[in-house]
Amino acid sequence: MRKKGRILVTTDKKPVRITDTTLRDGHQSLLATRMKLEHMLPIVEKIDNAGFHSAEVWGGATFDSCLRFLNEDPWERLRVLRRHFKKTKLQMLLRGQNVVGYKHYADDVLDEFIKYTVYNGLDIFRIFDALNDVRNMERAIRVVKQEGAHAQATVVYTISPVHDYDFYMSTAKELEQMGADSICLKDMAGILAPYPAYEIIKGWKETLSIPVQLHCHYTSGMASMAYLKAVEAGVDVIDCAISSMALQTSQPATESMVAALKDTPFDTGLDLGLLSEISDYFKEVRKQYAQFDNASKSVDTNVLQYQVPGGMISNFINQLKEQNALHKLPEVLAEVPRVRADFGYPPLVTPSSQIVGTQAAINVILGERYKMATNEVKNYMRGYYGRPPAPVNEEARKKIIGDEEPITCRPADLIEPELPKARQEAGPYMEKPEDVISVALFPQVAPQFLKERMAKKIKVDLELAAQGSEFYPA
Repeated sequence: MRKKGRILVTTDKKPVRITDTTLRDGHQSLLATRMKLEHMLPIVEKIDNAGFHSAEVWGGATFDSCLRFLNEDPWERLRVLRRHFKKTKLQMLLRGQNVVGYKHYADDVLDEFIKYTVYNGLDIFRIFDALNDVRNMERAIRVVKQEGAHAQATVVYTISPVHDYDFYMSTAKELEQMGADSICLKDMAGILAPYPAYEIIKGWKETLSIPVQLHCHYTSGMASMAYLKAVEAGVDVIDCAISSMALQTSQPATESMVAALKDTPFDTGLDLGLLSEISDYFKEVRKQYAQFDNASKSVDTNVLQYQVPGGMISNFINQLKEQNALHKLPEVLAEVPRVRADFGYPPLVTPSSQIVGTQAAINVILGERYKMATNEVKNYMRGYYGRPPAPVNEEARKKIIGDEEPITCRPADLIEPELPKARQEAGPYMEKPEDVISVALFPQVAPQFLKERMAKKIKVDLELAAQGSEFYPA
């Protein structure tokens, strides 16, 4: 490496690749996961021609949102997007044994979900576990590979006394040995500082033989700096969103990173002109979701103190408003780190963020710690979400579940097969095998969706019959 004028020059050319998150994490972070398929399709061709490493289009909260709010079949969304994306690999976020839900599901549900997701056109599965319990990721990695797709294992980034450099090195190595095709560092709260980013990515590049990717949220304002240091450390891929759907609680802006790396050995090769056209499109689309657009207009440095992602603060505000206790928000934010320590320092990502956050709010509202606990908190203490990163506070555990002994096995080992029951429930309304998986994942929401879909189809058939057609002679 040498210096030429004021520009750093290296003999090793290593273009950095970019995963576009606009169609999944971008609108999940900024617009409450409400973007409809009809607003995605007109721009897909341009995204497809941009030259991205992959496009993240599915998983996370999109599956639930399609069924619950958008009256869309999530499987149909994936199929349609696959037809329109001719060149770009499609990627999803898989919550390990939680699949795309908020609890652990039986292995038969996980297996079928992965099988039909690959069948419907997905290429890359980003697999994570909220507690970084690799036991909850192992089966997903294995099945994804068996189905011929790419298994990207994920280490969730957080800061605590037990999440040190050695933790990140050993966890990534374990995931590589499980068969991961690539590894991702996932900073969901936007708390990864530039120099820790450099150290972890450099350590991974020196010890792993698989590609390394970095996913950050812009919440604290540090993500672009973290990306630049990660690039210097040798990261292979970074996650960005198009500028009109970036920053705030979303990812860094694609165009900014492309410009920052232009004419360096890391040059992405992406065309800023084409990216600008994509951004202009989403600028107009975003206006149509103004009622859901609650993203902060500036960075939120509170996250650096409390490690509370932006979405959690929104939930706190809603919870406290309902209890006429909004003035207690500072107390709740201060309680979060204490609850998190009691719970063994889980990273604050779905579902552990909801578990810790709700308990912190309850503690403050009732004025006594752990006087009442949600079922999710009880199950967490029973070990049903997996192994916490550090031992839990025994005094807190005893107050929450008494003398119950927590389990020590992989939680899914205790779950009976769930597809037979889902098959029964979906039965009268089932059109395809994927419907059974939808019911297994969301038994409170999916059956109603399937029922309404069938009613709509019958109505259309009757209208056609009334009009008379070649299929329905009058």
